[in-house]
Amino acid sequence: SFCRSPTQPRSVLSTSTPIQRVASIVKLPCKHSQSPIMPDSIIFSPGPYHIISYGALLGTTFFHSFVNGITMFRVLERPAFSAAQNALFPVYFTIQTALPAVLALTYPGSRSLLGEHAGSISGLLQESNRYSALLPIATMFVTGLVNLVVVLPKTVTVMKARYAQERKDGKKSYDPAPHSQEMQALNKSFGKLHGISTLINLAGFIAMIQYGFSLAARLD
Repeated sequence: SFCRSPTQPRSVLSTSTPIQRVASIVKLPCKHSQSPIMPDSIIFSPGPYHIISYGALLGTTFFHSFVNGITMFRVLERPAFSAAQNALFPVYFTIQTALPAVLALTYPGSRSLLGEHAGSISGLLQESNRYSALLPIATMFVTGLVNLVVVLPKTVTVMKARYAQERKDGKKSYDPAPHSQEMQALNKSFGKLHGISTLINLAGFIAMIQYGFSLAARLD
């Protein structure tokens, strides 16, 4: 519905011709006709926390994977680089595990002509959301968790064994060959674990990008 222009008195509209009345109408929505669906406060809506968590997760993963780690490897001496990575990885993988859980808990519901759709975990489990939301969020969570509780502890164990072998051999693990058979085996194990962790991290990052497109589709 449209409102009568505030500059046009009702008496003028009633005495004018039909064409004049049509021309005099200003087609602005009436304030009383608007019924926006707004929460009492955006603070209590899961949407902002969902977006912030996603942004923090994507930004952290991108920065550490493609900027921070590469830069430190180039500019730091090997012992300093290893010490920094040993301190960062537990925090990094914890973030990659915790924030997907937050995404699942804060997944916002939606409204359509067919009615309201549930949010949070029950919303993710709906058939319409299984591939666009549940799959990428679950992938993010699983990849972070596997790196945190499986790959990282195994890597730390191998690194400790390498330090012990370095003292025994009197030679660093990254020094030029030749190395003892024990050190060669440890270096091979470390390289394998590092490669597995990198692939898992990449799978999680791809899932984050995929979910970003799903979020963008909901904004259109």
